[in-house]
Amino acid sequence: MPRKKVVEIVLDTETTGLDYTKERIIEFAVVRLENGKVKDTYQTLINPEQHIRKSSIAIHGITEDMVADAPKESEILGEILDFIGDAPIVAHNAIFDYSFLNEACKRVFKKKFENERIDSQQMFKEICPDLESHGLAALTEKFHVDLENHHRAMADAMGLALAYPKLKKLYLQKYDWQTKQLENIDYLFERFLRIQQSVQTMQSELQDLKSIFKLHFELGGEPISAESGETMVYQSKHSFGYKFSEIKDVLEELGALDKAVKLNTGFIDRLCNGLSLSDESRKKIREARRELSETRNLQVLKPGH
Repeated sequence: MPRKKVVEIVLDTETTGLDYTKERIIEFAVVRLENGKVKDTYQTLINPEQHIRKSSIAIHGITEDMVADAPKESEILGEILDFIGDAPIVAHNAIFDYSFLNEACKRVFKKKFENERIDSQQMFKEICPDLESHGLAALTEKFHVDLENHHRAMADAMGLALAYPKLKKLYLQKYDWQTKQLENIDYLFERFLRIQQSVQTMQSELQDLKSIFKLHFELGGEPISAESGETMVYQSKHSFGYKFSEIKDVLEELGALDKAVKLNTGFIDRLCNGLSLSDESRKKIREARRELSETRNLQVLKPGH
């Protein structure tokens, strides 16, 4: 029986800035995978018809002169979507590229981009949770893929396209193993609770030990050395606040305002769900929501809840 053809579209974008509601795509690259093999590629520069932030140029090196003669978004988006078709898209931190592409579709065609999205970064975190970085460079290094000209769209898309099939294989193997464990879900929950209790006890002991070490150093104690070679020292770090009104112009000039000033989204969520807002204000805040990521957490309820 012939093997079913599995098509996946690996893509990467470079943009004028980070805010998908205000910025535009300036470079788009796509690699078509069929059963994990590279079958076709597509790339284009795009004239955003607006300023490219200096902070973005510092990352990808694409200047306004480079895109001056490139097709505009409205001229090239149909061709891009034809290449993608209805296949699922694969991207590293997929919400970023997906959001920019979705906004472009709404501007040009008055409709959303609704293809399935696969986030290789989330898969990588699942497979290698202990790595310090889960960026694209770390992924390609892990799977021995050369990543040249990093932060240009085709280089990043091709690097991901070559690493992704290897990542997917490990991810599916782990998923298959996890699925088989579902037969023992009650036993695993009991084991989870025992391990959780042990971890909580150790964390409490660690905190007590840290308090003793801190007291040792505050009383003038010398660095502590272990037979294994590790040394504990006491270091202090100063934190600073800034008067926003005095640095706003500098941040805007650098194109770094959006990155430097981040909303306290947790506080805004609590404010929106509280009783102090008028219905009009609550509606306005909720209409301004933008999807950044989705977090799913396990919660253990105590007896009686």
